[in-house]
Amino acid sequence: MKMSDVAKIANVSPATVSRVLSNPDLVSKKTRDKVLEVINQVNYQPHSVARQFRTRETKTILAVVPDITSAFFSEVLRGIEHVAIKEGYQVILGDTENNLERESDYVNLLLQKQVDGMVLLTARLEKERLEELSEHFPIVLACEYIDGLNVPTVSIDNISAARKATEHLIQLGHTKIAHICGPMNVILGRDRLRGFRQAMMSNDLDVDPSYIQEGDLTIESSESGYNQMMKLLALETPPTGVFVYNDEMAMGAIKAVKDSGLRVPEDVAIVGFDNLKMSTVIEPHLSSIDQPKYNIGQKAMNLLLQMINKEKINKHSFVMKDNLIIRDSCGGKSESFPHSHESFKKNISV
Repeated sequence: MKMSDVAKIANVSPATVSRVLSNPDLVSKKTRDKVLEVINQVNYQPHSVARQFRTRETKTILAVVPDITSAFFSEVLRGIEHVAIKEGYQVILGDTENNLERESDYVNLLLQKQVDGMVLLTARLEKERLEELSEHFPIVLACEYIDGLNVPTVSIDNISAARKATEHLIQLGHTKIAHICGPMNVILGRDRLRGFRQAMMSNDLDVDPSYIQEGDLTIESSESGYNQMMKLLALETPPTGVFVYNDEMAMGAIKAVKDSGLRVPEDVAIVGFDNLKMSTVIEPHLSSIDQPKYNIGQKAMNLLLQMINKEKINKHSFVMKDNLIIRDSCGGKSESFPHSHESFKKNISV
């Protein structure tokens, strides 16, 4: 069924049918209702490719994530998609698997004009290239960011959030605090480490280099957290508190503590980051920095739509509010804390 067939049945011109579909306010209610009735009767489906040639729009946007297996990004994507669907857009998903070359390949879809705009949930490309692309195509960054980038960005203050998580452990009385950090080639890893260091320094606590273990995003996050926690527990003086880059790594860290015959939080207090739904399933329930994941997705998509519609955006950096959610994994001051490192080491050898 073609548009001309609908026009013939409704006794109107094909141009009128096109206006009903694209600009219904330009058509009288009587004519509009008649055309829509025919469209419903014959189940006419507009040809998306033909429409693209006419309007130079695909009504499709691209969302690029660094790791589709991460539970964190599923909630951000849901926020993106809900706004997109409401506004008549489809979302194509691209998973880079933390591979810079794959990220670059997805960006090429913009150059080929196969999508109207892009939300990047990963920011590993060179700043100069992104800025050049943004001069010609609508692009919004979310979650990850690049310092000084002149492109709309939606994120939390990762430095402040990491400082908050570390200071909570300090307030509980811990002085031997470690950090299982993210990869240093990712800005989130660098900023959360920076926040950790700031909290330690502002409380006159030394940062032992052996207390900083770099996680690996190229393997399962929980496995990486497990491995790095085992390294920390093997130290001559293990930490009593650990701030972990994300919740998935933190869950691996908790398992490592348990497998070593120790307890969380009595022997090792742990705080994660992201506040995934799984945080309330694992035992003990995981204390974590909550990111407004769904709202980040919504805000990013709304900004992208403004850019597609050539509306003015007054600022480029949108910082969302985070919260520290305190649960059982970090514990509080109790009779068993602080404990002696001699007792701690004895437990590890069991």
